[in-house]
Order: sequence, then C-alpha cells, then structure tokens
Amino acid sequence: MRTLIIALLIASACAKPKSDVTITETGQAQAAVTVMAEALATKEAGPKETVAAFGEVYAFSPTTIEVHRGEPTAITFWNLQADDEHDFLLMNDRNSVLAQFKLPPLKKTTRIFTFHRDGLYRFVCTLHKPEMSGAIIVVPPAM
Repeated sequence: MRTLIIALLIASACAKPKSDVTITETGQAQAAVTVMAEALATKEAGPKETVAAFGEVYAFSPTTIEVHRGEPTAITFWNLQADDEHDFLLMNDRNSVLAQFKLPPLKKTTRIFTFHRDGLYRFVCTLHKPEMSGAIIVVPPAM
C-alpha cells in the first residue's frame, strides 16, 4: 500500500505542468485570436489636445481575451504602427513574468499559448503602460 501511495504521489507531481503556460512559435492551435496594437493619439495624427495633455496613447484591442485551459490558442499580435515598436509582457496573478517578446512595427507576431492553470493573466506593453494593457482569462476546458 505504501508503495502505491508513493507511486501515485510521484505520478501526480510529474503530471503537473512546470509553469502556468507553455508558449511556442509553431504548432497546432485549436483556437485563434488577433490582438492589434493601435494608436489612439499620436503626435502625427492627434488629437493635439489629447497628446498635449497625456502624450501619445496606444492600446491593445481587444483588451480582454478568454481562452480554455489546455487548449492551444494562437494569438497573433498585429502592430499597426509604422514607427513604433511595442512589446508584450505576460504576468500571472502572483506578478511573475511568464513571457516577454517584441512586437516590431508593421509586423504580425504569432505565438501559441497553452495555459495550464485557470485564472487571470495580465499583459502590458512595457513601453506604453499602464494604458496599453489587457488580460487573458483562462477558463476550464469546454465540455
């Protein structure tokens, strides 16, 4: 009986993912989302009053994404600015950084995310935070 309990504990520990999320550049996705990096107010396109009061303002769109735990989801980040680089920094609910990568101007950057734990994951562009931010909500697998 003791051997069985130890074997079950070892199997359970080995079955748990080592991190909250696995991120790859290639693979098979079961779902897909496109997130755009948009300019809301720039010195080139205004409105001038907004830029004067707040500086340039950028945003991710959509700002909230829902994915299913265990479902590989391709998220394509589309940077629509010709002269502004952005980045994507993903954090879990314990503020641990899980991933960070660049979003070059006028490029699409795709990563396949597989979340292993339900919960709320925040993301920001570190160059334009706090306005350029959002969240990924991970829910149980679809029935």
